[in-house]
Amino acid sequence: MTLHLPNPDGTLRAYEPRTAPPAVSGHGGGSAFTSRTVFSAAHVVADPFADVSPDSPAAVDWDATLAFRRHLWSHGLGVAEAMDTAQRGMGLDWAGAAELIRRSAAEAKAVGGLIACGVGTDQLTGPATLAEVRAAYEEQLALVEGSGAKAILMASRALAAAASGPEDYLEVYGHLLRQAAEPVILHWLGPMFDPALEGYWGSSDLDTATDTFLEVIAAHPDKVDGIKVSLLEAGREIDIRRRLPQGVRCYTGDDFNYPELIAGDEKGFSHALLGIFDPLGPLAAEAVRVLDTGNVDGFRELLDPTVELSRHLFQAPTRFYKTGVVFLAWLAGHQSHFTMVGGLQSARSLPHFARAYELADGLGLFPDPKSAEERMKNLLSMYGVSQ
Repeated sequence: MTLHLPNPDGTLRAYEPRTAPPAVSGHGGGSAFTSRTVFSAAHVVADPFADVSPDSPAAVDWDATLAFRRHLWSHGLGVAEAMDTAQRGMGLDWAGAAELIRRSAAEAKAVGGLIACGVGTDQLTGPATLAEVRAAYEEQLALVEGSGAKAILMASRALAAAASGPEDYLEVYGHLLRQAAEPVILHWLGPMFDPALEGYWGSSDLDTATDTFLEVIAAHPDKVDGIKVSLLEAGREIDIRRRLPQGVRCYTGDDFNYPELIAGDEKGFSHALLGIFDPLGPLAAEAVRVLDTGNVDGFRELLDPTVELSRHLFQAPTRFYKTGVVFLAWLAGHQSHFTMVGGLQSARSLPHFARAYELADGLGLFPDPKSAEERMKNLLSMYGVSQ
């Protein structure tokens, strides 16, 4: 049937949903990739029947949440757990994140899945001293390392508020890296993802901030597995990548330019830790397997067409990309409802959802296109768009 999808100006356009099977069968197997290390930052599935308000502690559907992680692992992708894609600081508090880390790490161990977990300071709910920031980081680092997962030191709102300059970042991160049991991933999340992180590393000038970031790494190269850069500037990531000490990886977090950054150039490449690989899971895995054979053109042919969808989901205000990610998980049948912790399903407009559906359907991302069409039709009906 023809769907009538809303435009931003209030008019409707006709769209013929896909009837062909998915572009990728999803039967590539879960063996490890050989050319790149690839993590998908995974979303959490809310409990739709919980009687909660937007400011209540998150009510998580643990069965559906862990099932989605098994889906990612089954394609060979690693899971980056309890990151901003899981709504850390946007619906999921530290108590919920801690439970998520414990459960996901245990599941990863049971199925042999690759996992890394976010370490932050979100148990701090008000102004904090640098000592309190360090203690909060230490608490979370101990939990993640105790679970057996790799740690990702996330950017901290509390540190951004407490630090008076670059020297405070050098001190806090140096302290944490010295006590880390295993090499960690450092995460630089730009203010487009979280406005509270403006001026991270002690300066709003990105060149100055980059120098401080690299100084932290240079002082402790044996304790840094890699870095995740989420600034949505391909040129800056390439510059940082080329300045890293030998053996320190760059994991791209650039959801606008990931195909070119992962493909790389004659001077190097980026691994991946991406929120967009949540909805792209099977297709992204297939692309990396093609890259494993040395076929860069084939990799780009698979992944380049997905950039338009990613840029749509991550359009400003970028921090609400999680809404589109969960919306597509619902359409793809990974969860039975379109509800999010914190009520964040209301963070994007109906025209935004319509375009996301159209782009994802065109890419063949839905295992059952007919079911996705019916769910989209139901959503349109709920908004008053009759077919």
